[in-house]
Amino acid sequence: MARLLSVNVGLPRDIAWQGRTVHTGIWKAPVSGPRRVRRLNIDGDGQGDTAGHGGEQRAVFVYQDDSYRYWQKHLGRSNLVYGQFGENFTVEGLADTEVCIGDRYKIGSALFEVTQPRVTCYRLGIRMEEPDMAALLVKHGRPGFYFRVIEEGDVEAGDEITQVIDGPERMSVFETNALLYLPPHPRERLERALKIPALSRGWRHSFEALLDQQRTDHAAVGNAGLGPAASPPPAWRGFRPFRVSRKIAESGNVTSLVLDPQDGHAVAAALPGQFVIVRLGPSATAAMTRSYSLSSRADAASYRISIKREAHGAASKYIADELQIGDLVQLGAPRGSFTLRQDARPVVLLSAGIGVTPVLAMLHALAAEGTTREVWWLHGTRNGREHAFAAEVHRLLAGLPHHHSHVCYSAPDPDDRAEVDYDTAGRLDAPLLERLDVPRDGDFYLCGPAAFMSDLTAGLAALGIAPDHIHTELFGSKPSLTPGIAAAPKMPAHVPAGAPGPGPLVSFARSGLNVCWGPSYASLLELAEACDVPVRWSCRTGVCHNCESGLVAGTVSYAPDPLDAPAEGNVLICCARPQSDVVIDL
Repeated sequence: MARLLSVNVGLPRDIAWQGRTVHTGIWKAPVSGPRRVRRLNIDGDGQGDTAGHGGEQRAVFVYQDDSYRYWQKHLGRSNLVYGQFGENFTVEGLADTEVCIGDRYKIGSALFEVTQPRVTCYRLGIRMEEPDMAALLVKHGRPGFYFRVIEEGDVEAGDEITQVIDGPERMSVFETNALLYLPPHPRERLERALKIPALSRGWRHSFEALLDQQRTDHAAVGNAGLGPAASPPPAWRGFRPFRVSRKIAESGNVTSLVLDPQDGHAVAAALPGQFVIVRLGPSATAAMTRSYSLSSRADAASYRISIKREAHGAASKYIADELQIGDLVQLGAPRGSFTLRQDARPVVLLSAGIGVTPVLAMLHALAAEGTTREVWWLHGTRNGREHAFAAEVHRLLAGLPHHHSHVCYSAPDPDDRAEVDYDTAGRLDAPLLERLDVPRDGDFYLCGPAAFMSDLTAGLAALGIAPDHIHTELFGSKPSLTPGIAAAPKMPAHVPAGAPGPGPLVSFARSGLNVCWGPSYASLLELAEACDVPVRWSCRTGVCHNCESGLVAGTVSYAPDPLDAPAEGNVLICCARPQSDVVIDL
């Protein structure tokens, strides 16, 4: 008979870790007497990071006494106490290999349902004083699991645990956990898992992504259930030389470069919306590395990129003032998952400023295929002097049978003509979209400054647009993800303090930063953090893939090895070290 050995609770606290403050509820301690279990929590308990922990489907975390004994032996530890793994219930029995998703259990006067295995983050490593603990739980098949509370009630240490319902498909916690985190990911098991109604939304979404990856590309490398949205692998590794064949002034502050491959080989066809990493300058150490979207349909002969001159932009100034026709630049292969979907829904292209470039490539593709889809072109800029590609867009739209266009000037010049050069004086925003009655069933593609993106994304959601129909691309550094870390003033990317390291050159392309690797860093993630380069992570041990980033050039080694490899052309920076000069899309 299974039994509840300990009820453990704890409220979030702030702790010091690697010079930062972490807000976490990982510290749990046993309590005596009955405790009320409610839909979202146990009385006296709380989570520090509610985005990754807690909620209705992760209300109660369960861990087994048998796993305690296993880890005591494996880690050589005799000081483990109940609550050490952050669990609310320490139980006798209920092994991960036996408990199945959808099983229901009666404990005390409460009824529970198993929803998912535990998703382990770096904070357990802090609590256990073992940084690799997140990876170890998965490698050793002892994750533990979450309960959803079906009926609220009181529980107490010593209560018997009675199973009242078997979950459908009989897929154990152990099997479910391995299906997401460890290769292979058999299609038939993914289909089985998705038949389980109790499976939590997050795990369901991950399995759907893996299944879609299986259906569309059987040879794909990478874990679509964890990593970035799937896109084809880059057509080549590293950089190829391209010659500037044309240089075009598109507006008062935008210059286009038409680039032809110097090596004589055809360029790879790019998906509309993708970008390239460009290396400018005479040598690797003095190079400026930037990412720019392709601004037209890529054919077999050339690429076009378009760059806005920024007041303090060294690369954009170099392109506008110094780069000449005939000069060579180095290009990485097209990459990125902000690409035009192929279906019959209306297409709504929204951009502001230089954010026009990837959606312009999409418009080129729609015009080239002679689409009969409804196409909306919505663009905002300051005035006619800064309105790039106006004539080009007009020509492309004229060839489409079902098109709509609306242009906003936020600060029109006296010579700008209303209803000729532009349609609205003001900004492109959600109230305008509502007035224009954009199709609610369309696919929306957004690119522009951060404020434009966040405001319009929220506005579209308020209009009832489904989240999976809103696709975004943000120029520059992507938003960071550092769960539980206390907010700190945002710092621009910079070279770390101290003397340069003796190791390979690490180029952070989006941040425009070149840094030499040094032995004081355990991973590329730690180097990026020392430079205040925005990063995304959670486990820090090669499990969750939140840190997966584009590896444009160079080679890396891993320690520890990832549980599942990143997609081809990508790197898990949390456990990677450079083995040569590398360029990373960060």
